[in-house]
Amino acid sequence: MAETKVLIRVICVHLWLGISVAAQAPEILKVDPPSWWTSSSVNPVRLLIRGRNLQNAHVKVQGLQIINTPKINERGTYIFVDVFIAPNAQRGSRVISVTTPHGSARSSFEVLAPLNRTGRFRGFSPSDVMYLIMIDRFADGDPSNNDPTQSPGLYDRKNKFYYHGGDLQGVIDHLPYLKDLGVTAIWLTPWYDNYDRLNEIELKEDSPSTGFHGYNPQDFYGVEEHFGTQAKLRELVETAHRSGIKIIQDQVMNHTGPYHPWVDDPPTSTWFNGTKSKHLKNSFQTWVLHDPRAVESLRTETMGGWFLDFLPDLNQHDQEVSRYLIQNTLWWIGTTGLDGIRMDTWQYVPNSFWRDWTHAIKREFPNFKVVGEVKDGDVVHTSFFQGGRVRFDGVDSGLDSLLDFPLFYPIRHAFAEGKPIDEIPKTLAKDYLYTNPNILVTLLGGHDDGRFMSEEGATIEGLKLANAFVLTTRGVPQLYYGDEIAMEGGDEPTTRGDFPGGFAGDNRNAFSAGGRTKDEQELFEFIRRLTTLRRELEPLRTGTLVNLYVSEQQYAYARMTRSGAVVVVFNNDDNDTTIEFDVSRIGASGSLKDQLGVSRPVQISKGKLRVSLPKRSVSIFAR
Repeated sequence: MAETKVLIRVICVHLWLGISVAAQAPEILKVDPPSWWTSSSVNPVRLLIRGRNLQNAHVKVQGLQIINTPKINERGTYIFVDVFIAPNAQRGSRVISVTTPHGSARSSFEVLAPLNRTGRFRGFSPSDVMYLIMIDRFADGDPSNNDPTQSPGLYDRKNKFYYHGGDLQGVIDHLPYLKDLGVTAIWLTPWYDNYDRLNEIELKEDSPSTGFHGYNPQDFYGVEEHFGTQAKLRELVETAHRSGIKIIQDQVMNHTGPYHPWVDDPPTSTWFNGTKSKHLKNSFQTWVLHDPRAVESLRTETMGGWFLDFLPDLNQHDQEVSRYLIQNTLWWIGTTGLDGIRMDTWQYVPNSFWRDWTHAIKREFPNFKVVGEVKDGDVVHTSFFQGGRVRFDGVDSGLDSLLDFPLFYPIRHAFAEGKPIDEIPKTLAKDYLYTNPNILVTLLGGHDDGRFMSEEGATIEGLKLANAFVLTTRGVPQLYYGDEIAMEGGDEPTTRGDFPGGFAGDNRNAFSAGGRTKDEQELFEFIRRLTTLRRELEPLRTGTLVNLYVSEQQYAYARMTRSGAVVVVFNNDDNDTTIEFDVSRIGASGSLKDQLGVSRPVQISKGKLRVSLPKRSVSIFAR
């Protein structure tokens, strides 16, 4: 009996020791980035290994040299490793091994060949027509990913805050539609992998929501499984490029989603501005950001506060955060062949970080372009963030373009609400505040605002005028999915409505002429005519903007190049009108024809042009 008890004790001790050793054995949960390419401007590449029991670890990467001593955080949950990739390094998967006194763990890292630069990394320009797509709400091309095993129960088309099934395959399937419309660049809302559960922190109408919109990432290196895979994303980019269409990625650098693993286990003690239990709430006092005498507490709350009090605010002053985010951006560009980036919440991230970030992009991809979101109607405020000039903080952010929200609001006021059109040239008169107004992205709709057709007083005629202005004024025109068929939606969830015909069971297919109403088809053809004119008439793309006539409800301007000019005339009044104005400045002569067929041909006489226009109409005159 005594021998039996001793034996039992020995077995128990061995079991306990086995469990103890197993509990202390290292684990690798994730490696960021998962791959990199040879001959990159970033070398060495800093890997962030996330795991457990990584204290005192020795790290090896098969066939690659580790530069410097790896850094391990106090909890043993993260290792920072610098890996040098020789230009002649063999392509393929490499084994990462982490060894401690308690065991070892393995993962992989892939060395890639650099993508051929022909037809990739092209940037965007005023010659483009940009089209914003909310991936989840455009088209469901692959129903098999609607309710994935990784994140079940988040799909419900009847719930406006759940996933509806739109995906990358749906965009691929409708590239011919976009090509026909005249689109040359697609801006896609974020495809980051979002949280795999209901969001019970941000309630919508007192109920949990999902991350269908993409702006709450839980993995900066993953593709959301409801949308597709990394391979499908590369297929989309390549297919779009073959169609002559560029791809613009929507990125987020200001914050993570509330369920990101970093929130409870940050890689460094200063990874976020504050912690989940103790942080500032963003006060959105953005005016202080361009104030050289700002109250520091207001600036701190605005720059370091958590959005809506729950979106963890990344601290780009932490050099590890900065390097992680810069490498992340370069990885998405370099592995997929993207042409541009729309950067979310630009103004809430330090200019010093943006300077380093944009420099890293231009060093690797010189033609690449970035448009930043600064959602403000004040030209003074918005223009402060465009690059090309050192500001009072001693920093040039390097930002190419901005979403032209200062012009967005006058467009809505004039063409939807019928307010004076002269608010538009009054806004354009402040273009001197920008370093380059011609690269600004002009828009009349987007996913964060009620749709144009839900504005009080909006009509199809007004929507035509708004599109005519956006597609003929200076800048890079941006269309919002569904505005070409006058979709409605007055608040955040409804402005993100499903495109009719993009989903199984829809009662009509507005991707085809047969599925559109008479008004929708007329509007679609009108916008297609405008994009055609923009393609055919060089001044509409690259010409200097010259104002010719401004009154309360009439506005005429020219787009002028050395080779010629195009004259655009608006009548925003509810009555027919005739106006006469001087065109001697633009050097035009002879007869001009209205390319939209609204007005009769006009003759320039003694340097003047006399135009008669019906109510709420526009004419585009060219030789």
